Amino acid sequence: MERELALEIVRVTEVAALASARWMGTGKKNEADNAATTAMRAMFDSVNMQGTVVIGEGEMDEAPMLYIGEKLGTGEGPQLDVAVDPLEGTNIVAKGLWNGLTVVAVAPNGTLLHAPDMYMEKIAVGPRAKGLVHLDATVKENLAAVAKAADKNISEVVAILLDRPRHQDLIEQIRSAGARIKLISDGDVAAAINTCFDETGVDIMFGTGGAPEGVLAAAALKCMGGEMQGRLKPESDTEIERCAKMGIADHSRILLLDDLVSGDDAIFAATGVTEGELLKGVRFLGHHVATTHSLVMRARTGTVRFIEARHKLNQKPHLVMV
Repeated sequence: MERELALEIVRVTEVAALASARWMGTGKKNEADNAATTAMRAMFDSVNMQGTVVIGEGEMDEAPMLYIGEKLGTGEGPQLDVAVDPLEGTNIVAKGLWNGLTVVAVAPNGTLLHAPDMYMEKIAVGPRAKGLVHLDATVKENLAAVAKAADKNISEVVAILLDRPRHQDLIEQIRSAGARIKLISDGDVAAAINTCFDETGVDIMFGTGGAPEGVLAAAALKCMGGEMQGRLKPESDTEIERCAKMGIADHSRILLLDDLVSGDDAIFAATGVTEGELLKGVRFLGHHVATTHSLVMRARTGTVRFIEARHKLNQKPHLVMV
């Protein structure tokens, strides 16, 4: 993949963020998602690549655009797998909460797991704790490993997870071990990324969330030298059959980072829509000016860039101004 591709992918997440940010706090999550999806899809047409969506908005009959199997890009350049979440946290944006993101990951063709749309049990940590945690270890063992790697007491460790009834036992185990907890309403891609940056105050992510989001998060952690493990949690025979159709014969096995993102290269980009621990949200400054704050990184080089951009909206394509 050409290194210039990283900046082209950021342009895609930026326009999606600008479009969806207009719906922040309006209570209209579908409108916010549609705005992000439409803007993202249009901007992909300018990216010099031969992309195929492997993680997207659903199957062809479920989504009008950015559906699994859709071809993206100019039709020239590298052949790539594309994973997208046009708006990670539709409820977050609709309610004006923290950590709404627009997210894209690309990697060489055949290297991103074609994760079915179902639940996945996950654990994620940053580079310091890489190789020290395991999905089958106890919560206490994983917390102790993270604490030792960070030279902290367990009482100083912060675990992040979705605030869901299914996590009640997990929450009790974390509290019993003596660690602190940060509960989030949505957005476990942001949660996984935050484990890699000391300034976020997050040390480890636990819990069960969407499998497609797991692949997106894995691409980010591969770029940063972190670790993620996942295990699919199908809830019906239909979902088990779907795993098999997507090439996952044993849905109960632990998927390591190299299973989720194979090969040595991937590019991950995210732009903040609402404020977060790591990225600022879109800010409309008046006089047709808005700012965005993005993160883009590449696995092969380990480069991590934060990009703050100022946009003249009246000079942008109409897709941003919807």
